[in-house]
Amino acid sequence: MTIERYETGPRMCQAAAHGSLVFLAGQVAADPVGNGVTVQTQAVLEQIDRLLAQAGSHKSRILSTTIYLADISTFAEMNSAWDAWVDRENPPARATVEAKLAAPEYLVEVVVVAARGEP
Repeated sequence: MTIERYETGPRMCQAAAHGSLVFLAGQVAADPVGNGVTVQTQAVLEQIDRLLAQAGSHKSRILSTTIYLADISTFAEMNSAWDAWVDRENPPARATVEAKLAAPEYLVEVVVVAARGEP
């Protein structure tokens, strides 16, 4: 089977697909400065939608998600964006943890594994 890579750079790609699975790199807001957790989460979820579409998938096909928060006290703020976005008929398995992210301006990072296919 062929491995497909999307938005490839010198260090990594933003998504990789093999067979029926799509793996997204950790997604952070493209413009995090001055934006809180809710806005950053909304931006990340838009990126996830775009990447899944490129790889032939959709949020209804997400199998597993790991959400990293720079400060776990912002859990409710992140969830406000998540709850407005997630496919309630097909919610993924999910873990949310507090972690030190790559740069202090990043408040949330999301990793996704999804099955390929349309909703």
